Amino acid sequence: MRVYLDCWPCFLRQALSASRRAGASPELQRAILEDTLTALRELASDATPPEMGERIHRLVRERARVADPYLEVKREATAQALALLPALRAHVATAEDTLRTAVRIAIAGNIIDHGVAETFDLEATLERVLQANPLIDDLPVLREALERVDEVLYLADNAGETVFDRVLIETMPLPVRYAVKAGPVLNDATREEAVAAGLDQVAEIIDTGCDAMGAPLGLCSPDFRDRFNRARLIIAKGQANYETLSGVHAPICFLLQAKCSVIAEDIGVPAGSVIIQASAALRDAVS
Repeated sequence: MRVYLDCWPCFLRQALSASRRAGASPELQRAILEDTLTALRELASDATPPEMGERIHRLVRERARVADPYLEVKREATAQALALLPALRAHVATAEDTLRTAVRIAIAGNIIDHGVAETFDLEATLERVLQANPLIDDLPVLREALERVDEVLYLADNAGETVFDRVLIETMPLPVRYAVKAGPVLNDATREEAVAAGLDQVAEIIDTGCDAMGAPLGLCSPDFRDRFNRARLIIAKGQANYETLSGVHAPICFLLQAKCSVIAEDIGVPAGSVIIQASAALRDAVS
């Protein structure tokens, strides 16, 4: 997905929020915003929003000299989600369709996103998503793909959301490789947050080889790109993975809430919609 002009105010908001979380002085906050505007003017026309986001958050970390401004909120989100884990598992255990329920639980966890909002209500979101009628519902395609493949490449999104992913992974009778970020960026999950959520108990944890949001393949490591290119089923969680991979020909099923109005418009749904979207390549693979 390309960068829209409506993304610019969001980039500035993210730069300011990250700068304040890093404890930057007002003078440094202003300098970081000015540098962000310069980076926006230099942005390539075919760049995706997460590629710009990577530049912003690297800038903040370097200028403020803070390795991970979101470390504490990631730990808090993981603890909050783990407290819900017994209830999440209970939803699956009592469901008529365990895959359907587990997929919706994973999508509910996508509300944990400090790139969009500073606060969120996990329990209210869980109930809303469990009852929602997805405007794009390619669950049958995902179900068929799971019956045909030998393993799954699962692209993670945010810390805390990892716990909701764990519930879905526990329902899939296949080996899963769970790809996190190689370094801190926003509140995205790294290996540390994935292990804290117990993902090492249900999947092999790998990383994208870069600290960019989503999976911009040009920035990812050769090892990750090789795994990506060989995968027969990729589950991609969250908006940033959609932004970086929606134009890539690969067997992907996107699971997300369209929290951002720009992304919602790009998909063609109202903001807040629950999305289970199979790529054309995945549809072709199961047809």
